[in-house]
Amino acid sequence: MPKVTQPAHQKGDFLVDYEEKVFEDVQADPGEKALVTFHTVAFEGSIGLVNLLQATRLQRKGFETSVLLYGPGVTLGVQRGFPKLGDEAFPGHQNFNNQITKFMAEGGKVYACRFALQALYGHGEGSLIPGIKPIAPQDVLDIVLLHRKSNAFILDTWTL
Repeated sequence: MPKVTQPAHQKGDFLVDYEEKVFEDVQADPGEKALVTFHTVAFEGSIGLVNLLQATRLQRKGFETSVLLYGPGVTLGVQRGFPKLGDEAFPGHQNFNNQITKFMAEGGKVYACRFALQALYGHGEGSLIPGIKPIAPQDVLDIVLLHRKSNAFILDTWTL
């Protein structure tokens, strides 16, 4: 086996060039919209948190940004905590709640499908993080169509 001649990485080392940006920093033109949809289960992978971060970034770039939680995606918008609501039972337990709250505080809109909330996951509207707007199941398609008609950027995420 060949001998390793490079020194081991140390805490604080850079492993990649994180400063080089290859593409221009695109900003929204006035009135541009974005929609980020979630059909994913909270805590079952990283895509829920990653796309909440993407939604926040789109909002900060000037897009009028909305998030649609439907199917298992509504689980991202449910208040959580243990032993009491808001308590962090383990590090990262409140990531979704905190990111959604921050996104809405910065002007983003969040919608959650009432059908998935009640029929699939047994929650009422009172279970949602304050500020999330519950919508009818028929609105799930219509919000996408409205954003499509306005030539919005749409980021769809589907996981099982």
